[in-house]
Amino acid sequence: MVTALSVVGIISAVSLVFVYSYSMPRIIENTNKATQNGIKNIFPQADKIEKTSMEGVFKVSSRDGEVLGYAFTAAGNGYQGTIQMIAGVDGGITRMIGMEVLESQETPGLGAEIAGDFRKQFSGLSVGSPIEYVKNKKPEKPGQIEAITGATISSRAVVNTLNARIQEIREGIKGGGK
Repeated sequence: MVTALSVVGIISAVSLVFVYSYSMPRIIENTNKATQNGIKNIFPQADKIEKTSMEGVFKVSSRDGEVLGYAFTAAGNGYQGTIQMIAGVDGGITRMIGMEVLESQETPGLGAEIAGDFRKQFSGLSVGSPIEYVKNKKPEKPGQIEAITGATISSRAVVNTLNARIQEIREGIKGGGK
């Protein structure tokens, strides 16, 4: 019995290692493509996208070398799992250019709305101070977005994740992490 279980365990382990080593390069390639497509959706006029010394942060420039802003990946816990996003801010890190949801497992019809019209609220949003969300009313101040009704946890997760990441980038850029 012990021998049979050991053989099955070894065969299973070798199979998992083979599948992992075969699929990981494709997963990385697809993730990189999704990131590049997200950046191009946020910065359609981008001609040059360079990695910075900060993890998941890209400097985006036009053809003539003008810095259009910074694109960055961000991930945070939502209601049912991790929400992975890519977002862009202007060169002074004062205004958000846009946001795309790369991966989310939020509840269909509720939290999954973060990838729909909800994300459009972030275009042109002031990020000079932390982003805030308001419930059951229209935003009254710059830097506010309207939370999704029935999906406050997902809305809050997006806002908190973006606020934390923007603060990291602001400190990294000012600290010379370009």
